Amino acid sequence: MRRLRFLLGLPLLFGGAAAQAADCGPLLEGSLPALRGQQTIDLCRFAGKPLLVVNTASHCGFTGQFEGLEALYQRYKGQGLEMLGVPSDDFHQEADDSAETASVCYVNYGVTFSMSAAQKVTGDAAIPLFRKLAAQSGAPRWNFYKYVIDRQGKVVARFSSMTRPDDAKLIAAVEQAIASQP
Repeated sequence: MRRLRFLLGLPLLFGGAAAQAADCGPLLEGSLPALRGQQTIDLCRFAGKPLLVVNTASHCGFTGQFEGLEALYQRYKGQGLEMLGVPSDDFHQEADDSAETASVCYVNYGVTFSMSAAQKVTGDAAIPLFRKLAAQSGAPRWNFYKYVIDRQGKVVARFSSMTRPDDAKLIAAVEQAIASQP
């Protein structure tokens, strides 16, 4: 009887996992290792939420944007905004050690939004998230490219490294994503 209950539960278990993955939409399938600890960041947790994705680097002239990104996150997180930083050494400006990257983010800039471990964000080796972002709007050409994603998982705007987190156009895109319907 116990075996029968176990077997009867399998379709529900696997069906539930498949349904959850389907709800994520193609952009947010999968997971990334978190910058610190042994946890992973399930990208599906961002489904149905406005999201700002930024490829970052610890030793870049734009690294100071962490301060503005954190301020933007604090300003809008109460309205549902999520933020994901994805460190990358694609442009040869990321620390070799994840502990150093974590120190730059968490100690130097007080980052509280989600940060993954370093990933590839350009070319054929890019992680699926960035391949899909590139397909929707273009690949990052440098560190600190910003992708604003609405509640349906669509990129509503992409901004270059030169766009500061307090830029009016970036803020307008974030507010557009917040106002979008799931």
